[in-house]
Amino acid sequence: MTTPPNDLSAFWMPFTDNRGYKAEPRMFARAAGMHYWTPDGRQVLDGTGGLWCVNAGHCRAPITRAIAEAAGELDFAPTFQLAHPSVFRLATKIAGITPEGLDRIFFTNSGSESVDTALKIALAYQRSIGQGTRTRLIGRQRGYHGVNFGGVSVGGIVGNRRQFLSLPGVDHLTHTYSHEHQAFTRGQPDWGAHLADELEALVNLHGAETIAAVIVEPMAGSTGVLAPPKGYLEKLRAITAKHGILLIFDEVITGFGRVGAAFAAQAFGVTPDMITMAKGLTNGAVPMGAVACANFIHDGIVDNAAPGIELFHGYTYSGHPLAAAAGLATLDIYADEDLFARGAALAGPWADAMHGLRDLDVVQDIRTVGFVAGIEMKPKPDAIGARGKAVFHRAFDDGLLVRATADTIALSPPLIASEADIGEIADKLRKAIVAAA
Repeated sequence: MTTPPNDLSAFWMPFTDNRGYKAEPRMFARAAGMHYWTPDGRQVLDGTGGLWCVNAGHCRAPITRAIAEAAGELDFAPTFQLAHPSVFRLATKIAGITPEGLDRIFFTNSGSESVDTALKIALAYQRSIGQGTRTRLIGRQRGYHGVNFGGVSVGGIVGNRRQFLSLPGVDHLTHTYSHEHQAFTRGQPDWGAHLADELEALVNLHGAETIAAVIVEPMAGSTGVLAPPKGYLEKLRAITAKHGILLIFDEVITGFGRVGAAFAAQAFGVTPDMITMAKGLTNGAVPMGAVACANFIHDGIVDNAAPGIELFHGYTYSGHPLAAAAGLATLDIYADEDLFARGAALAGPWADAMHGLRDLDVVQDIRTVGFVAGIEMKPKPDAIGARGKAVFHRAFDDGLLVRATADTIALSPPLIASEADIGEIADKLRKAIVAAA
């Protein structure tokens, strides 16, 4: 049994009600497979893949072994004007599963850093090819792109924006959700492709020659699991290509098998110019992110640069040896166990189990796509988020980890889940929703 700490005051917790948490703390002490354990030994079924990241299950021996071996052999190596072999091997492996033509990999340490890196690469590319007037960035309402200044600026969740300044020269598309037209949808909703036409309106407003890039989540996760309407991403791709605007897919959540393929770009059949990734890249074991860039973007920057450094950007820990080792071992597990296909095969039973909660009075929508679900509940009067928080706490206390975003419960279990695990998630969530009603 692990002894919990006596003093909780020093750690300023991220995205947390610190006062509420420290008055009634809930902690994990260890994990394995589909489960966590609390310090007092209670087992908790992981319904969220940690924080959208533990796609292959917890504490997988090949990953932990690779990290330990790397730490004993090469604890750190800079990648500014130097490198180490494993980072090249990992980049090649990633390029082997990204959409064709997105073969240049830039490493970061998180999804937030991946987003800001992609935005900077977009600006650098436009300048490198003589399109220096293209400085505007387009995001989308309800989008989440991390917490750095670029990501917050193109993001569209008000709580993440109101305390901070945003970058100038940013605009937003309307979000794609309509309860009236999309409630209780499995997969991509039929309604909403026309919303992509707003991009043409923004082009007409600002001028195509001022817009560098558009960034969207193929499936908006943190806002409550919003799948793209059928035809929506295809329209965005056509409009951006028509006007010389780069299209970035933020796949920090959807990458590595979450929606039925290695990346959502492949699952939905639309290839962007850049893909941001993190989370499942190392199974959450070591912080790491990356940006997969179209070859023409890399070549446009590198080939047009003066002799010397071509892109003045990077991080001390870009391609860290321990992260690279974790990434290589993680990608091997995905391939050896065919976990992307497994996630796709589980999508049907998963949707059946989640939509089985529709009879609960407080549930006003259920959205499933791939191996993800959002169960949206009616908010309590004058207390938005209170019901979601109550369900989160009750589920945890009953042995199930869920994620509450306002009054939507978001679920994204590890891809190793069994149908029995799915049934247990549904049963425990039902009990928690009823108890918290």
